Amino acid sequence: MTDAAARSIRAEDYQDVPRRVAVMPKHFAAGSRTDRHAHVRAQLLYATAGLMMATAEDGTWVVPEGHALWIPPRLPHAVTMHGAVSMCSAYLAPEAVRAFPARAQVIEVSPLLAAALSALTREPVLYDEAGRGGHLAALVLDEIGRAPETPLTLPLPGDPRLRRVCLGLIDDPASALDLDAWAARAGLSRRTLTRGFRRETGLSFDAWRARARIVRALALAADGRRAREIAAAVGYRSTQALRGRMDSLLPGRGAGLALTGNVRARTNQ
Repeated sequence: MTDAAARSIRAEDYQDVPRRVAVMPKHFAAGSRTDRHAHVRAQLLYATAGLMMATAEDGTWVVPEGHALWIPPRLPHAVTMHGAVSMCSAYLAPEAVRAFPARAQVIEVSPLLAAALSALTREPVLYDEAGRGGHLAALVLDEIGRAPETPLTLPLPGDPRLRRVCLGLIDDPASALDLDAWAARAGLSRRTLTRGFRRETGLSFDAWRARARIVRALALAADGRRAREIAAAVGYRSTQALRGRMDSLLPGRGAGLALTGNVRARTNQ
């Protein structure tokens, strides 16, 4: 596997490559999914087209076009494609990412990082570390380290009672149950539930619920659903209400996402 033109699309072929960064472009049909799996290397899962939703024991992440999911080494995860997806996976040697985050997160991909990843796919897998390939790999690592985290993460609590609430909100984002009803369903007091949410997810119950609705809305938009259908499916009475909530999470970009289903929006531009 030394020629860029003959590059494998099997993730396992990149885990022992004697290079700090090994990249693999790949395409998936709409609705495709991967079973839960893990890699020896860290992974940057970059969406060049379409939208992916990834799940793991401690969270759910939505990855629209122009964003990437940072996945630490050996983290079991599964991925579902919404719409036809083109991606570029960068597999990173553990010794090269020791200072990187220990938890998965969605980052914004800068134009420089996007260009470096694209260029590296055209280099041999066993690129010259002292040449162009090595310089591109160093740039990829530097840009990942500088990339801002986005709010496209749904952290899941460890407490099984709180986790049941979260999974219920994910399964039915349009549910009309209020905080007291969810607390009663979990066998918790209102105070215990609100404190637990804040302690284990870093978000209030209302903020977590709003984020869950936006994550689902983004996936539905990528699937080609109409804005009015999306709003109803995630518990909003109008597209205007959905647009307002999206703007609060993704400043300045909610309108386009809600009305056109365009998931190319950036969280910081």
